[in-house]
Amino acid sequence: MARGCFDAAGRVAAHTGGGCPDWAGHQTGDGFSCQGNILVSSATVEAMAAAMRERAELELPERLVAALEAGQAAGGDARGQQSAALLVVREGGGYGGRSDRHVDLRVDDHPTPIAELGRLLALHRRYFRRPSDDELVELAGPLAAEVAGLLARRGAGPTGDAAALWAALEGWAGLENLEERLVRPGWIDPTTLGVLREG
Repeated sequence: MARGCFDAAGRVAAHTGGGCPDWAGHQTGDGFSCQGNILVSSATVEAMAAAMRERAELELPERLVAALEAGQAAGGDARGQQSAALLVVREGGGYGGRSDRHVDLRVDDHPTPIAELGRLLALHRRYFRRPSDDELVELAGPLAAEVAGLLARRGAGPTGDAAALWAALEGWAGLENLEERLVRPGWIDPTTLGVLREG
């Protein structure tokens, strides 16, 4: 079996057992390890490692999917495609901060599982990614009036003042599974606003 691991200091170690079916091997780099067995060739792991190095601007979940995509494009598993999974753990990173499972997605049986995993990750980000402060826009002036009108069209309740507007937005966001995106009362992020405008 090919395995990789990390210690508390971020140091990487990997091992590919001598009894692994060809092709089997691994590559390590700064903060990552790519490995596999029953692969078409070493090109699969080489492409994954290159993607990990070259796509460092991406957040970790997207970077891992990019590495899987690169590995598949370079040949992938010799048996073809069937499943893919992504697990990223971050302290308090789960829903509502109540678990450490920041991203936990599985595709158990699909003709193109890595592409499907990427689609599911995009949906996960839409619904559960908590925006940073610099992404937020204040619900004031014309924007507050627009949001109030959009919520009123959805029967979201009174929006006569800032507190009522926020309560109506919270109620609507809960129904749309966007509640994780409401991080500061009186402020909205572009994704939530976009979904509100779509409807």
